[in-house]
Amino acid sequence: MRITTKLPQYHENVHVELMKNEWIPLNEPQSLGRATLLSIPFMLINALIVFGIIHIFSPITLQELGLTSDSLSISIDFGVIFSLLALVIIHECLHLIFIPNFLRSEKTWMGLTLFGGFVATEEKIPKARYILITIAPFILISVMLPFLLGFLGLFTTVLKFMILINAIASSVDMLNLFLVMKQVPKQASLISNGQKTYWKALGTD
Repeated sequence: MRITTKLPQYHENVHVELMKNEWIPLNEPQSLGRATLLSIPFMLINALIVFGIIHIFSPITLQELGLTSDSLSISIDFGVIFSLLALVIIHECLHLIFIPNFLRSEKTWMGLTLFGGFVATEEKIPKARYILITIAPFILISVMLPFLLGFLGLFTTVLKFMILINAIASSVDMLNLFLVMKQVPKQASLISNGQKTYWKALGTD
């Protein structure tokens, strides 16, 4: 695994080699901006799911979010800023730990950019494992954790906020999940070349 501040780059020679070996490019957004735009419906769905889970145990009030009937209150809390940074790191680590042999992999990267954290790998990944890698942060932080906190009575305003932010930030992951589920057969593997993804049915090697 490598630590970096730059996203892995696309290489044309790798693309040619993958195409020669019958890998099929995934039909996906080719820019972060377009991916973010297309993920907006998933932002709303994720937020509604998590809002509903939290509401079972501890309703989210407008006052907690800094909203009242006649004003909007915004304050800068360095504790919250630190918590957001920790959330980014935890979110990416939950992607990372499900990548097979990530510690020894020379084709796996973790890093931070101006747009947030990222984990990327160019290892060949079975579809089932790829799905697990994709959804792990959303399921663990924004679905399972709220139930645990709710049963233990440990919800705080900051925790509610972080869980909701993680759900919204997982929208691109959910878009990626949707594209893979729609296009890639069950018995297949996926591989990346920079930000471009390819798939290949098992048994066609």
